[in-house]
Parts: sequence; C-alpha cells; structure tokens
Amino acid sequence: MNNPKSIPPLTHLAIIMDGNGRWAKKRGLPRYEGHREGTKVAKKIVEECRKLNIKYLTLYTFSKENWKRPKEEVNFLFKLLVDFLNREYKSLVEQSIKLNILGDYTKLPFSARKAIEFTLKKTKDCNKMVLNLALNYSGRDEIIFAIKKILKQGIDPESLDEESFKDFLYTRGQPDPDLIIRTSGEIRLSNYLLYQSAYSELYFTPVLWPDFTEQDLHKALDDFAKRQRRFGGI
Repeated sequence: MNNPKSIPPLTHLAIIMDGNGRWAKKRGLPRYEGHREGTKVAKKIVEECRKLNIKYLTLYTFSKENWKRPKEEVNFLFKLLVDFLNREYKSLVEQSIKLNILGDYTKLPFSARKAIEFTLKKTKDCNKMVLNLALNYSGRDEIIFAIKKILKQGIDPESLDEESFKDFLYTRGQPDPDLIIRTSGEIRLSNYLLYQSAYSELYFTPVLWPDFTEQDLHKALDDFAKRQRRFGGI
C-alpha cells in the first residue's frame, strides 16, 4: 500500500458500494450475508479515508429505488444500519468524524431514524471529516426538492446561479466530489449526486464491494492522481 502522504489532494470522495448480492450469490449465501460483509468493508474504508485526511466521504447507502427490493432484505438493511451506528458512533467521535445524511431519512423505520438522530447529535461538533450517508436518496429527487425550497422562499430566479443553487442541495456547504468510485463492474451513476457530479472523475472497478480493500482504494486514488482535470478548459 502506498504511504498516505503520497496520495494527491482530494477533498471529496464518493462511492457507490455495489455488488453485495452478487458476492453472496457467488458463495451460495443469502443476499443478507453480502450486505453484512459490505458493512464491515464500509467501516474499513471510512477509517482509511480518515487516515488519508479526506475531508468528505459520501457513501451511497440506500436509494429510493431500493424500496423495490424484498421487504425482508430492506428490513435487514436497516437493521444493519442501526447496528452500525449504535456500535460505531463512539469511534466516529474519537476520530472526529461528523455524520451527515443526504436524503429524506424521515421516511425510514423508527429505529433507524432514532439511531441516525442520536449519532447526528453525538458527532455534531466533530470537524476532521464529514461522513455523508445517502439514505432514501435520489439525485433527481434532490434537484426537485431544491427547486421546491426555492419556490417556497420566493427567491428571484434571476438571482440564482450554479453556485447559489448548491445552497439548496443536501450537500450544502460541501465541495463537489472530486472522484466517484463504483464497484462491481457496473458503469453508471444510478441517480447518484447528479448535480454535484458534473465534473467529477469517475472510476469503475470490477471488484465487488465486500471484496474491496484499502489497497483497492489506493489504486483508485493513484489513478485519480494521473488525471488532468480541465473543467471544460484546455
């Protein structure tokens, strides 16, 4: 693994954690075992990003489309979320990692909402890293939600520009992702950070999320370091 000091400046990393179900299927296991293993990987990657001084990390945890999955699987995903937050909030505080939620978490089960609210309160003063969990999230829905807020506040449309519009998104006050990683070999964004990803670098790996290691993270960051970001210029 590379020395963390060799990693290029990267302020905001976003990850689409894909492939839990396929990982389990390949091993003849129920899908929930893939999700369980994926949670363990998420913990490792959060800790590695903190060591690398990455200021913002966004994990695509549960999309609005995921409600279409079997009820038993959805319930298990939220149980994993509750267990993760109840178990790890002390570690987040110790590492000074602030939890932030992208999406409408008020629609989640009661136990999940309470665990989220508890962790939000416990980590509110942490300032070394922000961990965004995209929960009940949809990129298109986020844009519509922002427009509704603008209309309700009676803001003059002529006063809006790309930067001021960002103030109405879930990521208000945060920089756009420098890099978006998607695991499992799928090559699409799947309704993820659609406004924020306009100039993000994209990295796709065939590695299934439960197999994703700190070394795989460094490989993606090394690839990012070789790219030239022009933002539409020359």
